[in-house]
Amino acid sequence: MTPAEYDAWYDSPRGRWIGDTEWRGIRRHLDLTPGSTLLDVGCGTGWFTRRLASAGLRVTGLDIDPAALDFARTHSPQNITYLTGDGRCLPFADRTFDQTVALASLCFIDDWPRAIGEIVRVTRSRFVLGLLNRHSLLWRSKGQDGGTGGYTGAHWHTRQELAPVLATLKVRQVCLQTAVFIPTGTGLARLVESILPAWLPWGAFLIVSGEVAA
Repeated sequence: MTPAEYDAWYDSPRGRWIGDTEWRGIRRHLDLTPGSTLLDVGCGTGWFTRRLASAGLRVTGLDIDPAALDFARTHSPQNITYLTGDGRCLPFADRTFDQTVALASLCFIDDWPRAIGEIVRVTRSRFVLGLLNRHSLLWRSKGQDGGTGGYTGAHWHTRQELAPVLATLKVRQVCLQTAVFIPTGTGLARLVESILPAWLPWGAFLIVSGEVAA
């Protein structure tokens, strides 16, 4: 899948609904004070990066894929900075950014515990992770046996494997929620999404947020 094809998926009816649903879940965990600095780790084509910037944040997007970054730069406003970098070894000093996010990117980083440690290291205040949830309908249709399509090779996280990793880090007020319970985007999916509470563990998008301890 090319960067253009990946980004265009968010313009499809299903892609737009999933993206909007994930965004609503993410933004509840962020401080959207205008001017706050934020790092987007594994920003890819910049679909979420652009939304973060449109909310008034000063955003830096980082990714290891040059082609995705070229697309992001071409399709983003000038107030977003894009850099090449590896999520396992972020090229920033400790506590550089007010907030850091990694949205659907840690599932493609082999040493994802190290990447979470790096995210916490460069963050002053809040972090938000958007992960693929193994305990979901989406995993059953797209994640088994190595995955299919854009999910090929992805790691699907569980709450149980995240707990010991987070316990080793200086974080507090950790919150886990999910979204996208039925990933079809149909009327039934939208109805279910509006009814079910985010604390239920079965949504395809696992949101992990917390504060970095001083």
